[in-house]
Amino acid sequence: MDDANYYAYQYNEMGVKPKKIKILDSTLREGEQHPGVTFSNKQRIQIAWMLDYFGVDQIEISPVVSPDHKEATKTIIKQGLKADIVAHVRALKEDVDVAIDCDATWMATYLGISEIHMKDKLRITREEALRRSVETVEYAKAHGLKMRFTVEDGSRADPEFLMQVCKAISDAGVDRISLPDTVGIMRPNGMYNFVKSIREEIKTPLDVHCHNDIGLALANALAGCDGGADQIHTTIDGIGERTGIPALAETAVALTYLYKSPNNFRLDMLMDLSRLIEQYTTIVPYDSKPIVGPTAYKHKAGTHLAAILRNPAAYEPIEPKIVGNRRRIVFGELAGKNGAAYLMSLLGLEQNEEHAKSVAAGLKNLRMGDLLEIPLDDRLERKIINDTEVKVKAGK
Repeated sequence: MDDANYYAYQYNEMGVKPKKIKILDSTLREGEQHPGVTFSNKQRIQIAWMLDYFGVDQIEISPVVSPDHKEATKTIIKQGLKADIVAHVRALKEDVDVAIDCDATWMATYLGISEIHMKDKLRITREEALRRSVETVEYAKAHGLKMRFTVEDGSRADPEFLMQVCKAISDAGVDRISLPDTVGIMRPNGMYNFVKSIREEIKTPLDVHCHNDIGLALANALAGCDGGADQIHTTIDGIGERTGIPALAETAVALTYLYKSPNNFRLDMLMDLSRLIEQYTTIVPYDSKPIVGPTAYKHKAGTHLAAILRNPAAYEPIEPKIVGNRRRIVFGELAGKNGAAYLMSLLGLEQNEEHAKSVAAGLKNLRMGDLLEIPLDDRLERKIINDTEVKVKAGK
């Protein structure tokens, strides 16, 4: 068996047929709602180009925020990128006119339909919300736009009213409906039920937009896709309002490896995309952030080092080079005999079991934590792989 993940994938795929799940990236809209984040137009254009080359299906930007945002939207639309450029506006005819003025093909709009949003934010009745939703869709469609409608705070809305709105905008010709967990209150099973209830009644394609207030954004988004959605909203590094939404890196890797979705993402760009956002925002991903974090592929504990130095797949579900990261070995008081032996070999020291034990004991007795970190370049990785192959062949 060549794939160490073989049996795990069997559990993942039980009763599920792989389907195409797309990504809309909202770094240029949701991402700019992150406190302290503002991109220049040059930066917005570069981010759009990189996201397009990476392979996202849609890129969202809001031209109604400012004249700069409108100019950026116009410029990005003129680039002729493969991804759809989605002009995100409020559910107002004058906002739809802004999207039209940008020469948009795709637009998106939103309207709060929960009681708290209608009563305390918008100060409108259910009847007004329904009328405004339908009128916005009809106006956009009459002007030849493809459009998505987000039923904002849908996860906390009256299910009967939610269904009424979804049916009405579907009948009006909306091209996609986004089902959001606006305050991140859902658990995965709840998000599955939420989306499935709409999917059973509505044939319009569905998006999921999940916030990360309790740390479940990606889990909820994937559960929503299990329930019938086929597009997830992301941002690079998950930046966004409050605690943000699913990170592009984690979403793309999950879709590729766990969902076997037939996408053509250039996963080796993920580290570069993360560094670009870090450069433009000064927001540094926390050390253990999956995929792109500094410690995502660091190995420290003695038992882990022993296994990694024989076969990295023992503790790595995906090779670091696939996502643009690097494997690193950390030596210190937890290195153990095998880690100490490998350190001695790298330093060109004579090694045997007794020497390795002595070095390991010395590292432990120093009680100074981590003393040395070594990134494994291609030569060292090839050495590990070759050594592993020799041992496997010898054991047959």
